[in-house]
Amino acid sequence: MTAREVITYMESLRNDEQRQVLMRFFKTGPGDYGEGDEFLGLKVPETREVVKAALAMNKEPLTIDEVPSLLLSKWHEVRLCGLLILVDRFGRLSAKRLLNDAEAIRRRDAILTMYLQYAEQANNWDLVDLSAPKILGHWLLLPTALGSGREYKQHVLDDLAKSDNLWRQRMSIVCTWKTSQQGDPSWCLRYAEMHLRHPHDLMHKAVGWMLREMGKRCGMDLLRDFLRQHVREMSRTTLRYAIEKMSEEERHEFMNRSIMRTDGILNS
Repeated sequence: MTAREVITYMESLRNDEQRQVLMRFFKTGPGDYGEGDEFLGLKVPETREVVKAALAMNKEPLTIDEVPSLLLSKWHEVRLCGLLILVDRFGRLSAKRLLNDAEAIRRRDAILTMYLQYAEQANNWDLVDLSAPKILGHWLLLPTALGSGREYKQHVLDDLAKSDNLWRQRMSIVCTWKTSQQGDPSWCLRYAEMHLRHPHDLMHKAVGWMLREMGKRCGMDLLRDFLRQHVREMSRTTLRYAIEKMSEEERHEFMNRSIMRTDGILNS
């Protein structure tokens, strides 16, 4: 199977009514964060079915070398298909028996490198959120032949966080969902702090969401300590997301501590 065959098949599934719904939902109008993005009108389960067919083992599956052609497509759903293929392949190579296998490490690193190379093709929040935790976040937890362990991994995330591209920045925080799930809060805390004063609402939501998940998985006291230290720096949107699982009394306490920021960027 080739990327061209996948694209042709996905184009045959085009749904113009659903296409208009998705283009409004993902803010593709002039000046919006998804300006100019093109949709076929496929729902995520439909795209997942295409991925499943493309990787079916009872025929010649689509190879990793074909994925860049999907990632470079103008169609949002085709780019998602390419990302989900990388997610699938990375997951298969991360099975317990393969964690320290040299060939599996090489292939995981190759997928991670491809993901970073085409990171800006994941140019909407759903594309980032469906791929970053399961590729980049998972990679943070695994052996790698790239660089020197954690120091190199932190360098990779720092580069994303300090990028001037919104989607790369979102990758750096959303990928920590995976590390928090595995009981390591350090990645979330580092990149939440780095992005606390970010001007975009999509980052406010992402930081609050990841802080909430970190608290659930790694301990609510860690979350409380972070919020007490930084509550006056973060947007109210970030704070509302972060405290969502707390009691009503605690939520009110933290919201009352929050004040308007003074750097010219208003709270949401």
